Amino acid sequence: MLSGLGLSAADVPTQLDVAGYPQMYDIFAERFASRTRDEWTRVFAGTDACVTPVLAWSEAANNDHLKARSTVITAHGVQQAAPAPRFSRTPAGPVRPPPAAATPIDEINW
Repeated sequence: MLSGLGLSAADVPTQLDVAGYPQMYDIFAERFASRTRDEWTRVFAGTDACVTPVLAWSEAANNDHLKARSTVITAHGVQQAAPAPRFSRTPAGPVRPPPAAATPIDEINW
């Protein structure tokens, strides 16, 4: 991640130095603020850095990575996240339809 940000290890406190976290936060925040989300997505594409864009739902549903993993499904006419985790021998149960907008929260929570 550091190389993608144009930094070296000497530019930031060591990862395990909890006292240095505020400084590290400020350095990362300043770097990430210098480009758009899409620019950073291109910078880190194909790397093993733990960097991923925060997507709107409509973007996530059309994201190649998520489509390849069938992460977004349509159930009961509603596009939604697929059950996770998914195992080959114990598939997830059926996806229920979403609750109506006026449904009390305690009836929704499981």
